[in-house]
Amino acid sequence: MSNDNMKVAIVTGASRGIGAAVAERLAADGFAVVINYAASAESAKALVRAIEARGQRALAAKADVSDAHAVRGMFDAAEKAFGGVDVLVNNAGIMKLAKLAECDETAFDEQIAINLRGSFNGMRQAARRLRDGGRIINFSTSVVGTKLETYGVYAATKAAVETMTAILSKELRGRRITVNAVAPGPVSTELFLTGKSPELVERMAKMPPLERLGTPEDIAAVVSFLAGPDGGWVNGQVLRANGGLV
Repeated sequence: MSNDNMKVAIVTGASRGIGAAVAERLAADGFAVVINYAASAESAKALVRAIEARGQRALAAKADVSDAHAVRGMFDAAEKAFGGVDVLVNNAGIMKLAKLAECDETAFDEQIAINLRGSFNGMRQAARRLRDGGRIINFSTSVVGTKLETYGVYAATKAAVETMTAILSKELRGRRITVNAVAPGPVSTELFLTGKSPELVERMAKMPPLERLGTPEDIAAVVSFLAGPDGGWVNGQVLRANGGLV
């Protein structure tokens, strides 16, 4: 497929976990994929090699999503390599759990910077630069619904992303660009498992009626649907991919 008719997707925070699974799925779907990372250069480059080994197109692009200039440069790199951008997946995020009374300013500011300003920086560039008919897919969390203790600041950043998702979907009227958010429940990733006892993991796995943790591939399948032709009539929505947790 030539650059002229190849669809191009940027996936932020794509060097591991859900982001890596999303990048691999979109590459398998036929997208040229820009794998964004902030620090994990080796993981990102290894993922590029794995995708290219299957005959698909990929590029690693370093950018701290909280830095508007860096995000603009990431879009520049995508356009230079592949000719344009059709899909943005705003996956990069951090989670620092604490009760509100005990949350320090640093943890608050870092989550605002990455989760909220980072998503905003991506949405703003995508709104300006995506080709008509494109897709913006943000990441929220099902904790916006469950409202679990210690998740206050993290969930607040994601609730703000959900609000911007719905508003941006209206602001892009006339360009056939959809804007949606995916809100996973507990997913079996390093981010989720770190610091949790096996008993706590088992208890959380039993909470959804489907009685298991999600997998990165479960979430990647939802992103694939929203990014592809079958998801074209879904717009301004939050899809909670959590096995029925909430």
